[in-house]
Amino acid sequence: MANEQALVIAEPVRRFILSHSVARLATADRHGQPHVIPFCYAFDGACFYFVVDEKPKKPTGKPLKRIRNMLENPQAALVIDDYSDDWTQLAYVLVSGSTHLVEDEAEYDAALALLRERYPQYRTMPLFFARNSMVRITPTKIIAWGKVVSQEIQD
Repeated sequence: MANEQALVIAEPVRRFILSHSVARLATADRHGQPHVIPFCYAFDGACFYFVVDEKPKKPTGKPLKRIRNMLENPQAALVIDDYSDDWTQLAYVLVSGSTHLVEDEAEYDAALALLRERYPQYRTMPLFFARNSMVRITPTKIIAWGKVVSQEIQD
């Protein structure tokens, strides 16, 4: 949805991304102090999105740490992975990219529709452009490893 140049993502990697419900998001503040959290995401084929939803958050009176970090340091990474005791089944997709608050309401609405399609909880949750911040992560590098790469070779 963003106008930036999109990376070409191989079909098996795209399927892997879309087949998972949760990823881990890594941000860092201006001093490089890391912060990693699990998060729900939408992927439009080019960018990742998440919204600051209405789940209970620790009341601090400040924006969430991930948002504060992104405002200080727009570089972030996310990882989507499979773990198995059968190590032939291990896989991950590691995405490095830049973060931006979504400021266009049409982009916000389109990404919110994708999030609501993926997560039934969002369908009844009141989420609004004016109240619930949304972040776009534009990939600058994507690394796939493990069975994702094996699937890519077989396709």
